[in-house]
Amino acid sequence: MSHLEERLEHDLNEIRDQIAAMGSSVEQELHNAFHALHTADEKLAFTTILSDLPINRLMRKIDRLCHAFIAVHLPSAGHLRLISSVIRANIILERIGDYAVTIAREAVQLGDVPDGYMSAELKSISDESIAVLSESISAFNSSNAGRARDAITMAKKVENEMDGIYAGLLDSAETGGCNRNTMIYLIIFSQLKRVADQAKNLAEEAIFVETGQAKQPKVYRILFLDEDNSCLGPMAELIARNIYPDAGEYSSAGVHPADSLNNGMVAFMQERGFDLSGMKPQKLDRSREALAQYHVIVGLHKKVLKTVVKIPFRTSALNWKDVRVPQDQNSEAWESLHKTLALHIRELLTLLRGDEDM
Repeated sequence: MSHLEERLEHDLNEIRDQIAAMGSSVEQELHNAFHALHTADEKLAFTTILSDLPINRLMRKIDRLCHAFIAVHLPSAGHLRLISSVIRANIILERIGDYAVTIAREAVQLGDVPDGYMSAELKSISDESIAVLSESISAFNSSNAGRARDAITMAKKVENEMDGIYAGLLDSAETGGCNRNTMIYLIIFSQLKRVADQAKNLAEEAIFVETGQAKQPKVYRILFLDEDNSCLGPMAELIARNIYPDAGEYSSAGVHPADSLNNGMVAFMQERGFDLSGMKPQKLDRSREALAQYHVIVGLHKKVLKTVVKIPFRTSALNWKDVRVPQDQNSEAWESLHKTLALHIRELLTLLRGDEDM
């Protein structure tokens, strides 16, 4: 091995050691924050808050080491993938350290151990979040794509569980009043959700290091909601599938579904080569579980969104008020509707995914 090769390996190993130390420190920070929360240990909470300062210094050190490595060794292929991933992982871990600080601060504000069902929920989700992070850190340190995929599966499980917890907290706030402790719990759970999200990002970096496979663009689930699902919703659904087939999963539903599709819409879309076979008006499932599966719900009538009593915590709602069902078979009116829906869909998908992913 030449002197240059020895230097490269030495510098690379130092970076690996430092990012491993960063991961270990952040994981311990989370352990301490959760322990302080579950035991109302104010001293440990303040220690956790102050311990974030060395983590921030280590983050800056790793950043300098990575940029120095690039400048000195001009890495390519596997080495470049590793260094670029370390730079991103460094930021991810520093953010998780910040989440631990927020949890510790909220533990101090709570001033007592969580009680009732909230105690069990916090214990369960905090244990799962730490487990996801631990698995992601191990996967990254060992460049193990298999373990990274396991961590991603674990993170998605936490994400799904959070929907029910948020709903329970919001229901509790509405029935019993939004008190101080409810707000603290909401903040803590939001930090737990972010820990799981960032751990998933770290696992995706581990996959990139080993395989070179970059994170796949997110596929957004979009529901087009109208009054009777005979025209506007199905039309928007078809247009979205045609323009952006890989960018989303599209469906439509109506508050009071009609018996059949609008004849004018069917004729117009078939003339343009759209396949409407098997399509029929669908009724909106208003259950929280059904609505929570969507990233975005688009209202195609000014009043339809009001029928959705509660928009799920992680779902966004939009209202496109300028779309109207043509009252006759005027082809220009149908063409105008088609263009309006297509423009809205392009704007929405560009906002969700960006120009580079379209």
